Amino acid sequence: MGKSAVTPRAAGGRVRFRGSIESRSSWVAAGITLAILSVSYGAPLVVVVGLKPIAASLGTDRSLVALAGSLIWLGTGLGGIVMGWIADRAGMRPIAIFGAAMTALGLAVSAIGQSWALVFGSAALIGLLGNSAHFPPLVTYISRWFDRRRGTAVALISSGQYIAGVVWPAVFERGIGAFGWQATMLGFAVVVAGAIVPLALFLRPPPQPIRAEAAAARPQRLAQALRLHPDLLQALLCAAVFLCCVPMAMPAGHLVALCSDLGIAAPRGAAMLSLLLGCAFVSRMFWGWLTDGIGGLGAVFAGSACQALAIAAFVVTQDEAGLFAVSAIYGLGFSGIIPAYVVAIRELFPSTEASWRVPTLLFTGMSGMAFGGWFAGALYDHFGFYAPAFAAGALFNLANLFVIGFLVVRQARRVRTAGGHSCLAGRPLTGASPRERIGRQWHA
Repeated sequence: MGKSAVTPRAAGGRVRFRGSIESRSSWVAAGITLAILSVSYGAPLVVVVGLKPIAASLGTDRSLVALAGSLIWLGTGLGGIVMGWIADRAGMRPIAIFGAAMTALGLAVSAIGQSWALVFGSAALIGLLGNSAHFPPLVTYISRWFDRRRGTAVALISSGQYIAGVVWPAVFERGIGAFGWQATMLGFAVVVAGAIVPLALFLRPPPQPIRAEAAAARPQRLAQALRLHPDLLQALLCAAVFLCCVPMAMPAGHLVALCSDLGIAAPRGAAMLSLLLGCAFVSRMFWGWLTDGIGGLGAVFAGSACQALAIAAFVVTQDEAGLFAVSAIYGLGFSGIIPAYVVAIRELFPSTEASWRVPTLLFTGMSGMAFGGWFAGALYDHFGFYAPAFAAGALFNLANLFVIGFLVVRQARRVRTAGGHSCLAGRPLTGASPRERIGRQWHA
């Protein structure tokens, strides 16, 4: 009798599972990546926390400072496409070190005290060259360390955003109050370089794909993912992530203002936002576990459905207690969507294409976030209240569900037409999860 597919074996000093690339080193790499992202995500928050004093010091409108913060995210997404391609050839370690150096330089340039320096330092150095070398390439990097629990691992490292959101704003607020925003930026530049560079030295090359995944990388296999052309499938996923990220940005950017319009004190609104982010942090590992069980597309559909219900609830909820409940539900529902998209890309395309497909998807999502925050503000300026903005967000979410639902249906049909057995893989599919069935057929 052959050995079980989960029998441990030693490979290069690592404890691995037969037929799997995962090992203890995989979780070490995930832990290092989580630490890097927990620091890297702090850079955009300096501008957010210091918006008012920065605008007053520069003698400019707050919109300019807010623009600098938005350009960081756009630069991160756009630069991530190139950085992912470079990391695939040069390795993750030098790219992460380069990103730390550029982020630190961007913070130093932004602290010069001129409007042009703030915009250039934020957009070009912190975003396009700095954070872009961290989040998109590192997500791809970690996805290559895992195959059995990829969803859990991606969800774990993506939590660095929430850790940064909990830790750094309080530090920045005290630093700005005691030393000023320029000194705080310079101080955090030292933290970025001093923390990320040593951590990056421990980033090792990921393991080679197992034989089945390597075979799937052959060009003649690419065009059959869900029986759609690969470029069409990528375009549909990018359209879907844009559509769901537009409403995703609305509560984070406008919840406190919504509360103020309803006569709820600003501290209570801030507490709602903290509750939302806290629930997102708590539930992210659950969504990672669910993604491992039902697959990336299924988890995206489930998370997007939860987000659509919560966005619609914001339209009709007017009292404080209700908004606290809706904020909690929203946080619990939306947090697993982006990691699930990453897993879907890794399930539907070969590992060799992840270095550009994953960053392209993330850039589209960040563009949706940027548009959603602006669009909600524009609708508020036109109508004078937030209900139209959240209603529009719900419509965007419904469009997302239509696109993802189309892909989920095609995936389910492919499983059914397989007849319960894959002669190429040589293993029965009966009893396997949808993700395992699609994976076995695709990798066979």
